[in-house]
Amino acid sequence: MKSVPRLLTILAVLVGFGSTATASASVLQCVPYARAESGIAIHGNAATWWSQAEGSYDRGQTPQVGAVLVFRSTAAMPYGHVAVIGKIVDERHVLLDHANWSRPGMIETAAMAEDVSEAGDWSDVRVWYDPIKGMGSRANPTFGFIYAPGHESLSQTTLAKADESTELAGD
Repeated sequence: MKSVPRLLTILAVLVGFGSTATASASVLQCVPYARAESGIAIHGNAATWWSQAEGSYDRGQTPQVGAVLVFRSTAAMPYGHVAVIGKIVDERHVLLDHANWSRPGMIETAAMAEDVSEAGDWSDVRVWYDPIKGMGSRANPTFGFIYAPGHESLSQTTLAKADESTELAGD
């Protein structure tokens, strides 16, 4: 009978180790999340995506649904960050889908991002930070957007709507 408590203790220790390994392995990072959501097949630290995209993907400073916004490396984010554009709200606001921003492994969808750059070129953004239920106070430098094939830009969408309005008015 003394062996049953010892066996239970060993099982509890093994289960405990298994849970810890599983929990730490399940923390989702921004890179695999952005890759899966956008279809952009780039690997490595987020801050390296911009240079890796050169020659393989179009890049620019205008948001597009499905594009990946690439954040530069900073003291607060030494590996950078990547987030997928889920929706364009207006010229200075988009909704991001991303992981590992507000807390480790957390997936956030429809998180507001605001262009706070002086030039309006998305080179600095503020992002919704869930723990404070508001926009973060820090301006985060970015490289710009890597465009996923098959997605429209804000300007393309605006032009298409303008063309549609003209066609309807002409009928």
